[in-house]
Amino acid sequence: MRRRFILPLLTVAAVAGSLLTAVSPASAHGYISSPPSRQANCASGAVSGCGDIVYEPQSVEAPKGSTLCNGGGSRFTVLNDTGKAWPATTVGTSVTFNWVITARHATTTWEYFIGNTLLASFNDGGAQPGATKSHTVNMGGFTGRQTVLARWNIADTVNAFYSCVDLTIGGGGSPTPSPTPTVTPT
Repeated sequence: MRRRFILPLLTVAAVAGSLLTAVSPASAHGYISSPPSRQANCASGAVSGCGDIVYEPQSVEAPKGSTLCNGGGSRFTVLNDTGKAWPATTVGTSVTFNWVITARHATTTWEYFIGNTLLASFNDGGAQPGATKSHTVNMGGFTGRQTVLARWNIADTVNAFYSCVDLTIGGGGSPTPSPTPTVTPT
């Protein structure tokens, strides 16, 4: 008698669990760990006053298409603050961006921008990434201090994950001029 009730109950629970999983938002999470992204700098304590991004650097998720560091969502607006002292990593003319993937999800593309300029796009064709992902991106002639927006577009949801990285490309801006020598009259 007991089996008669338990088996149907377990079947209903399994079906309900499957349905909930199918309609839930993307289970993927990730961020750029090196060069350190803004959220990585917050999580490591290199930048203070970041709010709860300190505990969730992998959770900057919002609808695809945004050009904001927080993806345009209501959370993590601190990542858009250009007045904050974000450390910039000095790099050459190409950079390898290393993602930490805390929950893997099928991917369409990985995109890298400076301003409105698309530097690179990598098409994964719906493949599921591993625990880490790396892309080497040419900086397209940009120099000096720049912010790169990286966008990880998920294949089976409307969302993407966002990560901004502050860089000094080419070793810094223009060199400091030498002082003009003072001529002493004779």
